[in-house]
This record gives sequence, C-alpha cells and structure tokens, in this order.
Amino acid sequence: MEIGKRPVGPKVQFDGATWPEGQDLVGHYVRLERVDATRHADALWPHLSAAPEVWDYLFVPPPADAAGLRDIMAADAAKPDWLGYAIVLPDGDVVGYAYYLNIVPVMGSIEVGNINFSPALQRTPAATEAMYLMMREAFALGYRRYEWKCNALNMPSRRAAQRLGFSWEGIFRQHMIVKGRNRDTAWLAMTDADWPALKTAFETWLAPQNFDDEGRQRLRLSELTGPVRVASDPAQV
Repeated sequence: MEIGKRPVGPKVQFDGATWPEGQDLVGHYVRLERVDATRHADALWPHLSAAPEVWDYLFVPPPADAAGLRDIMAADAAKPDWLGYAIVLPDGDVVGYAYYLNIVPVMGSIEVGNINFSPALQRTPAATEAMYLMMREAFALGYRRYEWKCNALNMPSRRAAQRLGFSWEGIFRQHMIVKGRNRDTAWLAMTDADWPALKTAFETWLAPQNFDDEGRQRLRLSELTGPVRVASDPAQV
C-alpha cells in the first residue's frame, strides 16, 4: 500500500550485527588485546606519565600515578556499551588503547573512541594498523555504520579521521559538558558501502613495499582514502 507521496529511504534487509567479543586482533605492526587494567595499566603508565596533553580531550583528567590509570581503565572497561583494546607492540610494550563505544547491534552502528595513544604510538604505522584492525573487525561483525566523534576543537583528531577515510557529517553544538566545559562535537563516519574501497586503501598503505628502507612511506594514506570519502571537513579543505 502506498503511503503518501513524500520520499522515504530504501528498504533494508538487516538482521542485526554481532556484539564484539574482544578477541585479539593481530596485525604486522601491532596486536590488540581486550583491555585488562591489571595487566595493561602498569606497562602503559611510563608512556603516558610524561605526556599529560594526551588527556586534554578525554572525559577524565590525567591520573596522578599508575594506580590512577588502572582505576580509569577498569572503570571504562566495565561500561556496558564499551569494549576496549590495549595496543601492544610486537615486543610486548603497551603503548595505548582505543574503544568501541555506543554499540548498537540492532541498528548496525558502532563508534570508535576513547582513543589514548601515547607519544610512542602516535604517527606510526602501528597506530594506523590499530585503527584498521578495529574497523575490519567491526565490518566483519556486520555493522553498517562506523562512527568517529571528537571535540570540535580537537583539530588533530579531525585530521586523523579524514586521513583514515571517515566522511564529515557536521558539528553538534553544545552536545556535552566535559570537565565543566562546553563541548561541541564533530561527527564523522564510514559505512559498509565505503568499506571495500577503504579496506583496499589500508592494505595498500600497510604493505611492506609501501615503506622504504628507512621506514618512510611511498604513498600517503590520505591519497588512497580521499577518493572514498563522500564529504570533507570544511576546516581541513
């Protein structure tokens, strides 16, 4: 039966996605292990203790010591719609963490966030591969939409999302109050329709032949993901 004459979205045959179980995600440069505060916080603390700026846009202030980091990681890991991964280098060093947030299997949406990369991880192939492994797992579990949200003032995060192939969706004004301050939130996302081309882009960029003998990239990831994005951050153009 026809209902009115206004446009409506296409019908979707979707039985829901699968809740992530937190099994290890293993790449060439990095291994992701489900966050265990008891095991991971002490190893991560030396990397974070000298870099309080990494907490600027996170929901909590920097901890004073390893015990404080352990408490933060334990509280985050206990949230019912969060699932976190510690980021571990091949030598076993723990250098950061990232989470799946706002997991809604019935709608097929999931967010990557609460990302805390130490200076030892930032701007390395391992950091990029960690994000790729989480994307790949999410789409393999049947999610239709993979989100990235950040404080709109966090321009490095907005640039990182663009590089990784997330499409710009806009800014939610006065979205939150964080640490007693207003937060406008930038929203970006990729979809299952974007993923095949983005997967190829990541695999091309992460391939050993894309790096010379001194570890310098031959192709930039943004050159590979840029054509896939359906909209760009106006502040980055």
